[in-house]
Amino acid sequence: MPRRCGIATFTTDLELAVRHLDTVAQTAIVAMCDPGEHYVFGSHVRWTIDQDERQGYRAAADYINAQAFDVVCLQHEFGIFGGEAGEWVLDLIAALRVPLVTTLHTVLDRPTPAQRRVVDAILAASAQIVVMARKGRAILVDTYGADPDTIVVIAHGIPDMPLVTSHRAKAALGFADRQVILTFGLLSPNKGIETMIAAMPVVLAKVPDAIYVVMGATHPALLRSAGEAYRNSLITRVHALGLDDHVVFLNRFVERPELLDHIAMCDVYVTPYLGEAQMTSGTLAYSHGMGRPVVSTPYWHAVELLMDGSGVLVPFNEPESLGKAVADLLVDDRARLAIGRKAYVASRAMTWANVAVRYRDCFRFACDRPAPALPRMELAHFQAMCDDTGLFQHAVHGIPDRHHGYCIDDNARALIACCRIGADGHGAFAQAMAPRFAAFIQHGWNPDNGMFRNFMGYDRRWLEPSGSQDSHGRTLWALGVCAQSQDHPALARWAAPLFRLAMTSVAGFGSPRAWAFALLGFNAYCPTHPRDTAAEYLRRDLAERLQRCLHTCASADWVWFEDRLSYDNARLCEALIVTGRALGDQNMVAEGLRALRWLLAAQTAPSGHFRPVGSDGFLLGTRQAPLPFDQQPVEACATIAACMAAHAVDPAPSWVVEAQRAFAWFTGTNDLGVPLVDTATGSCRDGLHPDRANENRGAESLLAYLLALSDMRRITRRIASPKVPGPIIHAASPATPAFFQTLPAE
Repeated sequence: MPRRCGIATFTTDLELAVRHLDTVAQTAIVAMCDPGEHYVFGSHVRWTIDQDERQGYRAAADYINAQAFDVVCLQHEFGIFGGEAGEWVLDLIAALRVPLVTTLHTVLDRPTPAQRRVVDAILAASAQIVVMARKGRAILVDTYGADPDTIVVIAHGIPDMPLVTSHRAKAALGFADRQVILTFGLLSPNKGIETMIAAMPVVLAKVPDAIYVVMGATHPALLRSAGEAYRNSLITRVHALGLDDHVVFLNRFVERPELLDHIAMCDVYVTPYLGEAQMTSGTLAYSHGMGRPVVSTPYWHAVELLMDGSGVLVPFNEPESLGKAVADLLVDDRARLAIGRKAYVASRAMTWANVAVRYRDCFRFACDRPAPALPRMELAHFQAMCDDTGLFQHAVHGIPDRHHGYCIDDNARALIACCRIGADGHGAFAQAMAPRFAAFIQHGWNPDNGMFRNFMGYDRRWLEPSGSQDSHGRTLWALGVCAQSQDHPALARWAAPLFRLAMTSVAGFGSPRAWAFALLGFNAYCPTHPRDTAAEYLRRDLAERLQRCLHTCASADWVWFEDRLSYDNARLCEALIVTGRALGDQNMVAEGLRALRWLLAAQTAPSGHFRPVGSDGFLLGTRQAPLPFDQQPVEACATIAACMAAHAVDPAPSWVVEAQRAFAWFTGTNDLGVPLVDTATGSCRDGLHPDRANENRGAESLLAYLLALSDMRRITRRIASPKVPGPIIHAASPATPAFFQTLPAE
C-alpha cells in the first residue's frame, strides 16, 4: 500500500504480521510500481522497482544482498513484473545471495510456454514454495514436477475481528432497512458481476428489499487499457433490467477500516467468478474470516474453503442457481447465521498472527536447509581399471575389458581427475597415478602431424596416426589443468610446453566441442602463463567462433550452437562462461548463461528431474526434441560443471539447485528411479536404457561420476566460504528460459 491491488494489500499485511513476531528483528518491503505510477510508500518500503525498467530488478537484488538480509519472500503474480510472463523478476532472483521463499498467488494448470519457463525457474530457485490451496500444491507436483517436500500450504491471512451481526454496520452505512448482498474487490470481467446482476430478479422475487452492493475500483490494468467501459456496461445492464434501486456501485478502493465495516454490513457475500482456475481470493478469505455467509461459484479456492459447509457453492454462470441460493439464505435467518458462525470458527487458524508464524517456520527452514549429503569419494574401481600403461577404455560389468585397450580421451580425463581429487582427500592416489596418465598423453603426441593419437590396443600399438578433433581438444584441456596444478609441480612443468605445441592445431579445427574443450584448457593454462600472447589470441578467437555459432543457429525457441543436441552439450556453455569471465566480456558470459538456461529446460523431464539428452537422438533431424535414451553420465557431469561456472559469475542459489538435480541423476533421481553408481567402489554404470541401466562400468562413466562428485564438493565448499576469486560479471541473459528471481504487488 498505497498501491491499490490485492497483492499490495497482502504484502503489507504479511510484513506487518511478521514484523510483530518476537523472533524477527527487522523486515523490509521491496515494492513494485506499475507503469506510469509513483507512490508515497510507508517507512517499511525500503526499495522500489519500476515494472518496465529491467535494470531495476538487478539493482533491487544488489540492495538486498548489501543489507545482509537472511531471507527473501517473493509475492509472485505474472502481471506485476516486466517482460514476457513477468520474466524480468528472474533477473532479481538470479542475483540473490540469500535463500528465497516464494508465495505463488496464481498456479496455472495450463501455462503458456513462457509462463512455464518462469515458474520452473522460480521452483528451482526457491527453498520453499507457499501456495494458499491444496489444489495449487497438486498442480505444482503433477504439472511442474515440483518436489512435494518444498511446497507448503498456508491459507490467505485474515484480520482478527469479532463475530458481529450486520445490523449496526448497516445502520451506520445507510442500509438499515435492506438485506445486503456484497461483492468487493478490483472490478474486472473475470469476477462474474454480470451473473449476480442477472440473478437479482430471482432474489427479489423472494426478498423485495434486497440490494446488491458492488464495491471496488476498476482494476488499474483494465482502467489503463479500456477505461470504465466494463463498469459502464454493467450499469447499462442494471438499467435494462430495472434494477437501479437494487444494485449499487461504490467506485473506490477502500482502506481496511472502511472495507471491514462494509463486510460486517453484508448479510450474504457473493463471489460469482466465471472460471475454476482461481487459486486464491483475498476477498473470499476476508469475508469468510469475518463470519459472513458466502455463496460462490466452485473455483479452486472456494471449493477448498467452503466444502465443510461454511458456504454454498453454485454452478458457474447460472444466474438462476445463484439467485436461488442467495435468496434461500436471506429468508432463512437460522441457516444463514449458522453458516456464518461455522465460517468464523473454521477460519481462526487463518488470522494474520497465525499465518505469520507459518511463514516464520518457512523462513527458518530456508535459512537452515542443509545441502544434500554427498557420497564419499571411493577410488577402488578407478584403481582396478588401470594397469601400468594407463586407464582401460571399457569394462564388462565391473571387470576391465582388455579387448578394447585404451584411449587418450579417458586418460586425459583421468589426469584432470588426479589434479582435482587431492582436495577431496586423495592426494596420495593422485600423486601415484597422475604420472601414468601423463606418460600416456606424452606417448600419444605425434609431432609429425601436430595431433594426439587416440586409440591404443592392449598390445600398446597405436591404431591411428591421429585421433579426432574432440579427443585432441580434451587432451589439451587436461594439459592446461595440469600446467596450472600446484599439487603436481613437476607435471606442471612438463604439461606447459606440450600444451603450447598442441594448441596450434586447434586453430584449424571446425568442431565446436573441440573448441570448447580447448577453451577449458586455456582457462586453466592462461592465468599461470600470462605472457603467452599466442595462447590469449587463440583463446579469444575460439570463443568468438563459438559465440558466432550461437548467433547463427539461435532462434526464439532454439537457443543452441548447432542444429541438434548431441554429447557433452553443457561444455559449450561452460566454455563461453569461463572464457567470458576471464576476458571481462559480459556479453559472452550472458550468451553462455542464456544457452545453459535453455539447455537445462530441454534436459528437464515433465516430472522435474534431470533427463540428459539421449544418445539415440544424436542423428535425429535438425532442431528436433531430443530422445530420452540412452542417457549418458557425461551429460550429467558436464551440466554440473557448467552450473558451477555459472554460479561463479552469478551466485544465485538456483545454479546450485540445478547442479544438485543433475547429480541426483547418478544416485537414482532419474527416469527409471535406479542408481547409476556404486558408492562403495566409486564405479558408475555406462548409461540408462529405456528399461534398465547398462551394467558395464567403463572409464568414461567412472570419470564422469568422479569429476561430478568433485565438482559438487567444490560447490559445497564455495557456499560454505562464499568469496569467489576473480571478477564476477553479473550478466542477466536476455529473453530466454530463465532460472531465478523475486517480489511484491498484484
